[in-house]
Amino acid sequence: MHHFHYVGPDLHCESVDLAAVAKLYGTPTYVYSAGTMADHYHRLQQGLAGLDLQICYAMKANSNLAVLRHYANLGAGFDLVSGGELRRVLAAGGNVRTSVFAGVGKTEAEIKLALEHGIYAFHVESEPELARISHVAGQLGVRAPIAIRINPDVDALTHAKVTTGKSDNKFGIPLRHAAAAYEAAAKLKNIEIKGVQMHIGSQLTEAGPFVEAVKKIAPLAAQLKTAYGITYFSIGGGLGIVYQDSLASGQPAWWDALPADRRPLTPETYGQALTPLLAPLGLKVLLEHGRFMVGNAGVLLARVEHLKRGAGKNFLIVDAAMNDLVRPAMYDSYHEIVPLHRDSSRRALTADIVGPICESGDCFAKDRKIQEVGEGELIAFMSAGAYGYVMASRYNTRGMAAEVLVQGSMFELVNARETFEQLIAHEKVPAFLQ
Repeated sequence: MHHFHYVGPDLHCESVDLAAVAKLYGTPTYVYSAGTMADHYHRLQQGLAGLDLQICYAMKANSNLAVLRHYANLGAGFDLVSGGELRRVLAAGGNVRTSVFAGVGKTEAEIKLALEHGIYAFHVESEPELARISHVAGQLGVRAPIAIRINPDVDALTHAKVTTGKSDNKFGIPLRHAAAAYEAAAKLKNIEIKGVQMHIGSQLTEAGPFVEAVKKIAPLAAQLKTAYGITYFSIGGGLGIVYQDSLASGQPAWWDALPADRRPLTPETYGQALTPLLAPLGLKVLLEHGRFMVGNAGVLLARVEHLKRGAGKNFLIVDAAMNDLVRPAMYDSYHEIVPLHRDSSRRALTADIVGPICESGDCFAKDRKIQEVGEGELIAFMSAGAYGYVMASRYNTRGMAAEVLVQGSMFELVNARETFEQLIAHEKVPAFLQ
């Protein structure tokens, strides 16, 4: 569910007319719904009710400071993967002591920074990383809390570029090597064994892979609890969202009309499948979801430049581009694209919806049906709250888009559009070229 809906002919985010946002702040602009974020956070809590649960928002999905502060206020910790993300948590007023540090390439400087700020745990991806963490902790005279990430060799049934739990992925330690890795960790005096971790991929739409992975790791978790006194089991994230028909999916009537076997995976179904497997362990359970938390909580607003009619093909050219939203170019991802002003009297148009960048890959949708829209009119790319702004670039010397947060009838600019002066501020022409 989400809080984007039409009020009469006009698309709103919660109680805010999105056309008013575009008029005030221009386009391209990302708009986020605080209400949707809170709903998704609470649904995860309720879906696994009865467990000792800590949600660590996977901030790589969307690391805007306002988004982080909102989740911190709700009680979330954070799943972070760089020193920069750790600094963002601090800048947003988040709690590092309930946050975990993941990623295969943590530097000594990043490890030191995390230890100095009391990180809840490092999720260790390899034996060399374990040795590095121990070394840095020794220099600081502390013990570093860790959980080893175990790769369960489970096919997540998702896009090849976002699967992380197969044996040929770069993440984690194979299950067959787990016991030896923990034995090695136990011999390091500057390491505190605190938990075990897994994460099998992103945008999962079935409960089966989650269940298979937890069943594989749960016996190990029980053994580690006995042997080393671990206190938590992190089952990662990966809960998928609805991209196609995403606007309709925000409405309960759409959901209820689907047969049970065709409904998208929900936090409730996810929790029903996993809670019986996790409860007997008696361990704190960490969740590290990102896309589910923010994906359908955001849209990207764009303005139509013009319609180009080609030989047997129409091209609807808009002012957003692959530098603003790279997912379609990178993953062939689907985003629903809708007009901000809906007019049933207009004809349907079939067109490739493209941006102005000089790349054939700058295409958001091919042969997409959309209401006929003219120059200067506004459209919205739905489900753009995750892996949108955070993956954006300045390609073609295009400044970064603006970001706006909505709560109820209130909205505020939370990241101003980048100016040309800001874009080149750190560049210079060397003296030998003067």
